[in-house]
Amino acid sequence: MSETTMEKIVSLCKRRGFIFPSSEIYGGLASTWDYGPLGVELKRNVKNAWWKAVVHGREDMEGLDAAILMHPETWKASGHVDGFSDALVDCKNCKKRFRVDHLPGEGNIRTCPGCKKEIDLTANPPRAFNLMLKTYLGPIEDDGAITYLRPETAQGIFVNFTNVLDARHRKLPFGIAQIGKSFRNEITPGNFTFRTREFEQMEIEYFVTPESAGEWYERWVAERFAWYVRLGIRADSLRQRQHAADELAHYAKGCTDIEYLFPFGWSELEGIANRGDFDLAQHAQRSGKDLTYFDQPANRRFLPYVIEPSGGVDRATLAFLVDAYREEEVKGATRVVLGLNKELAPFKIAVLPLLKNRPDIVELARKITGGLKKKFVVKYDDTAAIGKLYRRQDEIGTLYCVTVDVQSLEDHKVTVRDRDTMQQDRIDLEALEDYLTTKLT
Repeated sequence: MSETTMEKIVSLCKRRGFIFPSSEIYGGLASTWDYGPLGVELKRNVKNAWWKAVVHGREDMEGLDAAILMHPETWKASGHVDGFSDALVDCKNCKKRFRVDHLPGEGNIRTCPGCKKEIDLTANPPRAFNLMLKTYLGPIEDDGAITYLRPETAQGIFVNFTNVLDARHRKLPFGIAQIGKSFRNEITPGNFTFRTREFEQMEIEYFVTPESAGEWYERWVAERFAWYVRLGIRADSLRQRQHAADELAHYAKGCTDIEYLFPFGWSELEGIANRGDFDLAQHAQRSGKDLTYFDQPANRRFLPYVIEPSGGVDRATLAFLVDAYREEEVKGATRVVLGLNKELAPFKIAVLPLLKNRPDIVELARKITGGLKKKFVVKYDDTAAIGKLYRRQDEIGTLYCVTVDVQSLEDHKVTVRDRDTMQQDRIDLEALEDYLTTKLT
């Protein structure tokens, strides 16, 4: 096994159609990325696996898809207009701008990551920079038309709390989940798709009684950690990091990050926070609407506490890619494999004719492909010799290759090759679908 590096991951993603630089023909746009034919399938599978686990697999969850554009008062109530900012400093030597908390050094003397010169924060004080991206509604671009591209999906859930409560007749505890795009004007994006200005979130706001918040917080930390392990990430490449008191948001009762050991170091995949009743209280005060919950058995009315598991789709997708990547020496040659979990692999099966110049073999292979497509995500490929086709499918994570050869015309059997073990089984065509169903479910 060789070391997995970000350079190898980026190269594989471009070469095999997972992720491309956005607007590449115009020189690209910094830290924006397009998901290609393989990447869009992988990313969709990550989202589907999350939705299946937290919505369809539970009795206490509802789904939501809130609008990206929201009333500007939303962001004043949430604190984003006044407080969603980073402290930035300009290096007077190299003219680059950096977040203060990213600068090496202590106290008022820091080191510029660009030119390595000293930055004295007393002579060069930091400035606050709001991370929200502005836009305008209507034909006139004035202050009255300003709105924002949402910096998080959570507020769309909070402002719809009573709508969901009334429409679905829910009792506490229950949650609202959504997947959606968010936007932040990050000053220091980077590490491929890990930190970008446009990103996708998988977020839950789970509403509980105040006295049960601590218990539910611990339960959600454990459940979200187990989700990543179940989908194939090695447990020793994950950790739970509880925030220290000086890291917590002023309203938070607790927060734990699930972190993954990327080639560039330990970094956050998902945060689980006990937000108390801060969000509903802020929106109730600003809007003048009653957002309390009436507990009939206890005969009391109160603002629910909120447990928030919030993860990044792009970060999770990148972690699954990195963790699945491996290189093996097979008969003196290097075999690159993406050992993706069967729920996540873009293609489950590839059907390969051994001889593409034999119409009878091609016809049978295409017939098999059409039949399997009714149940699985299947790709037909005849663009190279069989050895190269196997390596190509290994590299994109395809779980099984079905090879149709000359003998298949006679014995009505095909060869099924396993991605991970490279073992090959000869399977009767009539039993092929059942065989693959057993393997893939």
